[in-house]
Amino acid sequence: MTRAGRFVGRHLIMVLGFLVLLYLFVPIIVVILMSFNEPKSKLSYTFDGFTWDNWLHPCRPFGLCEAVSTSLRIGLLATVVATALGTLMAFAMARHRFRGRSATNLFIFLPMASPEIVLGSSLLALFVSSGFGGQLGFWTILIAHVMFCLSFVVVTVKARLTGMDLRLEQASMDLYATESQTFWRITFPLVFPGILAAALLSFSLSFDDFIITNLNAGTTVTFPMYVWGSAQRDIPPQINAVGTAMFLLALILVLGGELGRRRRTR
Repeated sequence: MTRAGRFVGRHLIMVLGFLVLLYLFVPIIVVILMSFNEPKSKLSYTFDGFTWDNWLHPCRPFGLCEAVSTSLRIGLLATVVATALGTLMAFAMARHRFRGRSATNLFIFLPMASPEIVLGSSLLALFVSSGFGGQLGFWTILIAHVMFCLSFVVVTVKARLTGMDLRLEQASMDLYATESQTFWRITFPLVFPGILAAALLSFSLSFDDFIITNLNAGTTVTFPMYVWGSAQRDIPPQINAVGTAMFLLALILVLGGELGRRRRTR
């Protein structure tokens, strides 16, 4: 066996992992590259020249910044509401026994397992039958996003609670800490990484959603809907700049969380 063959044999998993990551990041690299593109034509999607104009004037295409602002507001509100409700539900399901607990666990997974088109059309039928048919817009999108984000929050936080050592809370109570002190000084700091992960997941799902949003948006336009509408005519390069900015923001949050975790471990 040659030296190259022995190297591949020893590092096969690492090489395969690198190739998979490269495959996953190719679309992101293309988006980042195109955010600096100056196309010669609106119908052209090739790199014709380098420019900073897309970053300096991201709001030049009509309605782009309004769509991004709408997605950010819906995403933040849906994240706050879904995280708060989902965390309470996770505590109830992980720490208490009640009749119908198994059925509740099943129903929690249904929105995650159901196709988005089924969930979106069901929510649309609910809104229409409830009298919101002529008022589809910001608030119906928000309600829909909270409903499908809730399942992800419950599952994420519940997994963190299930893996937590209850003896830490018992030791705190043995040292004469009250239930409130035990929760805020022991339980909450241990569960917080799971809550934060659930919140970040909820925001990304809400900001990225198209199918459910499109069915329940009315005349309201979010960023994914703006991108879809632009794709029917031309895709402004500023869209790539916005997408790159969101990717960099997510990357900074993930790296910041990892650095904070390593600092606490040390």
